[in-house]
Amino acid sequence: MFTDGGQQPILADMNIILFEQMPPNFTIGLDDYRGNHIRKILKLQKGDTCNMGICNQRAFKARIMEIDSHGIRFAIEQELPIAKASPSALLVGQVRPISMKRILREATSLGIGSIIVVGTDTSERSYRNAKLWNTQEAHTYLISGAMQSAQIWVPELLLYDSLEEFLSQPSCWERHILLDNELLGKPLSFFASSPLSYIVAIGSERGWSKRERDLFLDFGYETASLGPRVLRTETACTAALAILNSSWE
Repeated sequence: MFTDGGQQPILADMNIILFEQMPPNFTIGLDDYRGNHIRKILKLQKGDTCNMGICNQRAFKARIMEIDSHGIRFAIEQELPIAKASPSALLVGQVRPISMKRILREATSLGIGSIIVVGTDTSERSYRNAKLWNTQEAHTYLISGAMQSAQIWVPELLLYDSLEEFLSQPSCWERHILLDNELLGKPLSFFASSPLSYIVAIGSERGWSKRERDLFLDFGYETASLGPRVLRTETACTAALAILNSSWE
C-alpha cells in the first residue's frame, strides 16, 4: 500500500490527486489521505475515473479497478495535457507561520516556479525555527496548492537567513521587481505585459527596511506598487502573482 510518507496537507479542493512517485502496483492505501478522499469525498466506485498525476512529471486520467482491504487499485487510462511551468519566482520576507502557510499554498496554486523565503530586518527571527521549516510541513502546503489548481507543478522552495545571503547568489531571472509602498514605482500591472521571466520581492509584515530597499536598488530591482493601501503580506503575494501571471498564462 502506498502512503508517500509525510503529513496530510491542509486541503483546499483536490482537483487532481498528486503523488511524489507512482504508487507501487498502482495501489493507494486506504489510510492514505488521497485514498480517503477518493472514497469519502469523491465517493468513487470501481469503474469510475478521476485525474491523477506525478509531481512535476505527468498527469493522467485514472480508472478505479478495485477497492478492497488492500487499498485502491487504479489503471492509467489516458495521458492528460499539462500547462507549462512558470520560470518566475516569488521572493518573500519571513512572516508568522500561519500566514506563510497560506502564501505557500496560494503561490503554488497561482503557478509560480520558485518560492524564496528570506529573513528580514523587520521579521521575527523565531519564525525561521518554526516547525513549518524544520519538518516536511511546508512541502505539504505546496502539494495542497498544486492539487487545488489541478496542475502537477510544485515550486522549488528555498530558505535564506537574510536578504544579503540571497542576493549574493547568481540571478537567473530577466526582470527584478521590488514591490513596495514606500518607494515610488510604476503600477505592478505595467510589468504584466512583459514576456520576460521575473522575480518579485514582497516584504514581511512590517515591510522592507530602508537598508534592504537600498540593497535591492543596488542589485538593479525596479520598484512597483499595488497602490496606497497597506496590505497583508499574504494578500500582496496573491494579488501580485495574479497580476504578473496574467501575461504568462
